Amino acid sequence: MRTLLALARASHAAPTVVVTGLAVLLGVEAGLAAARVLLVGLAVLCGQLTIGWSNDLLDAGRDRAVGRTDKPLATGQLATRVVTAALAGAVVACAALSLALGWRAALAHLVVVAAGWAYNLGAKSTVLSWLPYVVAFGTLPAVPWLALSPPALPPWWMLAVGALLGAGAHVVNVLPDLAEDAVTGVRGLPHRLGARASGVLAVVVLLAGTATGVLGPGGAVPPWAWSVLLAAGALAVVSLGRPGRTPFYAAMAIAVVNVVVLLVRA
Repeated sequence: MRTLLALARASHAAPTVVVTGLAVLLGVEAGLAAARVLLVGLAVLCGQLTIGWSNDLLDAGRDRAVGRTDKPLATGQLATRVVTAALAGAVVACAALSLALGWRAALAHLVVVAAGWAYNLGAKSTVLSWLPYVVAFGTLPAVPWLALSPPALPPWWMLAVGALLGAGAHVVNVLPDLAEDAVTGVRGLPHRLGARASGVLAVVVLLAGTATGVLGPGGAVPPWAWSVLLAAGALAVVSLGRPGRTPFYAAMAIAVVNVVVLLVRA
């Protein structure tokens, strides 16, 4: 049980659960049968596990250098061979489950996973650190839609909201670790911009995602959607330029709003 809990922590459990849950809800919105929704969820779960475990394996040295007590590999609570074995199993399961969705959906999902691996393998230390997130989140809505029979593409605005959500999620995810990353030589776009400018960027990008989700579907915009857009805009205006972590918290709130709009407006 202790090993399983350590593996869960090493998998980056929170984002793994969030992305898997989002994929499942997108599958329901796309109209997939229950069995296919479950299959999408399992495939995405395994893919996210490979991203999380590979990240901790690759970053174990950095995590030890900065004394990360929340990383089981860095603290010695989890053996490298155990994570390696779990990673290998997740890779095989991810490939098999993805292929069971059909080659189109499998290809889309493997793009999502490949983007996560690209980030782990070095993109996070470049000025293009945002790109894997944009590709992954922008492609994710296509996975359940391409698993339909016959396969279909999701609306353009859904892909756009996903891409903007990914860009904002990257900045929000990196902001708490800027100081520790600097010690180990990680210099992605948020590191180069600095905490304050990155917080502002996250708010602006995520607000653009909210606007796309509200206005993108076309037709009459329901009153609640206008209210959501105005509330997100007000939150952005209040937080922009504020010192400290205010933009960070505002960006997190707007990111949640984007997910809700993405699902409800679909």
